[in-house]
Amino acid sequence: MTLNIQHIREEFPVLDQEVNGKPLIYMDNAATTQKPKRVLEALSAYYTHDNSNIHRGAHTLADRATRSFEKTRTLIKEFINASEEEEIIFTKGTTEGINLVAATFGRKFIEPGDEIIISTLEHHSNIVPWQMLCEETGAKLKVIPINDKGELIMEEFDKLLSEKTKLVAVVHASNALGTINPVKKIIDKSHEVGAKVLIDGAQSSAHLAIDVQALDCDFFVMSAHKIYGPTGLGVLYGKREILEAMPPYQGGGEMIKEVTFEKTTYNEIPFKFEAGTPNIADVIAFQKALEFVKELGKENIRKHEEDLLHHAERQLKDIKGFIPVGTADKKVSVLSFLIKDMHPFDVGVMLDAAGIAVRTGHHCTQPLMNRFDIEGTVRASFSVYNTKEEVDKLCESVRKIAKLKNK
Repeated sequence: MTLNIQHIREEFPVLDQEVNGKPLIYMDNAATTQKPKRVLEALSAYYTHDNSNIHRGAHTLADRATRSFEKTRTLIKEFINASEEEEIIFTKGTTEGINLVAATFGRKFIEPGDEIIISTLEHHSNIVPWQMLCEETGAKLKVIPINDKGELIMEEFDKLLSEKTKLVAVVHASNALGTINPVKKIIDKSHEVGAKVLIDGAQSSAHLAIDVQALDCDFFVMSAHKIYGPTGLGVLYGKREILEAMPPYQGGGEMIKEVTFEKTTYNEIPFKFEAGTPNIADVIAFQKALEFVKELGKENIRKHEEDLLHHAERQLKDIKGFIPVGTADKKVSVLSFLIKDMHPFDVGVMLDAAGIAVRTGHHCTQPLMNRFDIEGTVRASFSVYNTKEEVDKLCESVRKIAKLKNK
């Protein structure tokens, strides 16, 4: 299937504007993707026609809202190929999903002397919760190193694994470099020593086909806003037997079966982990984002994005002063770089003046930046609505900027 990119762009009204007198070129998709009209319309439709709390009402609006809300859970189950809807838990985002596992699985199963393994590529949200857990429990945090290309050194991972390893938490695709990790190998090796595995899918879920059953991961987390959906919404997948063994994350309405002043009994999964009124409108609107991805096809999206990435790499590699950061053999559509003798922020400001939106800084991966002995990078990240013409303008602007310091 050949994608009609101009037709796709028409679904994203935010792209039809000028920034600093230039047509907007949005290349900050690793931070958040733009939202198609159908998602925006679904948000409005809920508040206009169906606004009601879910699960507890007997009236028509409550029934409509509940059925629509739970339809999204079914679509997510299909999107990641979970075995059942009950393994899908709604969260505020990837960060909350990781914190939920750290607080609940960690509270029950991590003990003094146990070990948790993460990698150098991790976002702060997959570092800090485990540091906090280790401080509370007396467990030890270990880190898989990377090579100069930004790839995990798997031989070192093998050395870190032991019978003390209780959890391995790794990113599927790096938000800062684009590196795609060999998560299936990591999961299989971890299971051999009895460790559970959490996969951070915040970046991979929009680009790669996800099959949690084939991966055999114990947990998988992702965010809606990285997949053309609303902000403030995420998903935690967990295997049923593990979720059932974990204590609740928060107390309140919905997560209970019965409450007395003497004792509370908890609800079944997934509701045990969904205390209080959820983000109903955004959950319902997320359906439309998932439908959008399904219509285009993940493989078609990925091919288009890879073409853009390779098109950019070919043009940029010969620019004097251009320094790529992260050159892994397998990547999602993230291009991280520096211009010699220029601060990333300054480069970002100059690109913005040309109407090009990129991200600059450490990308919430300060330990990774320390590994390369840099403060941060400029990051251009491509999505399905980006064009080769936009990539050409990015490369032309980078070339002009580089000449300022590298004549």
